Amino acid sequence: MNSKLLPCSILIFVFIFFTTSCQAPKELEYRDFKNLKVEKLSLGASSLKLDVIYYNPNNFGLQLKYTDLDVFIDGNYLGHSAQDYQITIQRLAEFTLPLQINLDMQNLLKNVLPTFLGKEVTVKITGKVKLGKANVYKTFPVNYEGKQRFALF
Repeated sequence: MNSKLLPCSILIFVFIFFTTSCQAPKELEYRDFKNLKVEKLSLGASSLKLDVIYYNPNNFGLQLKYTDLDVFIDGNYLGHSAQDYQITIQRLAEFTLPLQINLDMQNLLKNVLPTFLGKEVTVKITGKVKLGKANVYKTFPVNYEGKQRFALF
């Protein structure tokens, strides 16, 4: 009788192990940003660099492979960021994501420049990221909106 019970116990254990380890990842949590700086400034093409701090609320590590994001400030298009990465994200930990944003200079000069003088603004980031585990990747949508205070000058 015990010999028949053992295979069933192993099968149940394997089923529980795989169903808990193959969960869809929880959404990464935005925490803060730092090191905001103008990388390149000209009327033709300009870019910003910043480090974005996120928290991984998952009980497992992830790998970030790709980001494709549009950034808006108070509803005005600021720019685009598309980058390939190989960032390992530890489980239940904060991590830093370096971003380079290629700015839309016409829109920046018309609508967004006052936001960099220290007033609180609404930042919206939309797009997609490619996250995975054990070299199996899936694309996830990004739709973040929150209040932020910038000060470049």
